[in-house]
Amino acid sequence: MTVRIATWNINSVTARLPKLLEWLESAKPDVLCLQELKCTTEAFPAEAVGELGYESAAHGTGRWNGVAVLSRIGLDDVVRDLPGQPGYLAEDAMLPVIEPRAVAATCGPVRVWSVYVPNGREVDHAHYRYKLEWLAALRDAVREDTAGARPFAVLGDYNIAPADEDVYDIAAFEGLTHVTAPERAALTALQEIGLQDVVPRPLKYDHPYTYWDYRQLAFPKNRGMRIDLTYANKPFADAVSDSYVDREARKGKGTSDHAPVVVDLDL
Repeated sequence: MTVRIATWNINSVTARLPKLLEWLESAKPDVLCLQELKCTTEAFPAEAVGELGYESAAHGTGRWNGVAVLSRIGLDDVVRDLPGQPGYLAEDAMLPVIEPRAVAATCGPVRVWSVYVPNGREVDHAHYRYKLEWLAALRDAVREDTAGARPFAVLGDYNIAPADEDVYDIAAFEGLTHVTAPERAALTALQEIGLQDVVPRPLKYDHPYTYWDYRQLAFPKNRGMRIDLTYANKPFADAVSDSYVDREARKGKGTSDHAPVVVDLDL
């Protein structure tokens, strides 16, 4: 069987709902991992996506985070939040908050996590330390599924460019997050437990960027980053027949600043 799995930072599912529904009808993924919902779990448009044949498992508080898994091939064993997931202690807060940044589900023959890794903000910021702690918790949480015989992948917005060529100009990122050695070491730690980066082919230009800032004509100038990633175990990676970044979904007005990443499997 062929299974199409995708990941997309939607940057507000409410604002992008027409774009989302249009894309689901055209691309026809069997499973879609969404990030940055910016809506509560209750406000997620489950009925609208359900009319297209998708079950959904959403996890959000209505702020700038939130994640979901949509599936038309089954949705079982849903888990919200990573086991042992750290919270973020903001400067004006008394207690750390566990943010809705991870949801897992079994979809037919495949198990997936949809993750929205913390941004990190600045290298000397508490949010950067939180990002590294969160990534360590992710590694521990997925270790068992990674070692299993079932195809398994962690898809989402990692807010990390794995290599220098995954940003349009590495010199422009000197001293900034997303490219630092500790962040990339966290990706290496995922590889060490058996996950591998499924690198998509670009549909235009030489490199498959997945994110372009709204400002300074970044998209038409292709000043992008590859930060939306698929880290897969061997049974999943061995079944990959194609993967690509759908730049068409980033074009026009009212789009997300990220493009969907599509992975096709032959199982």
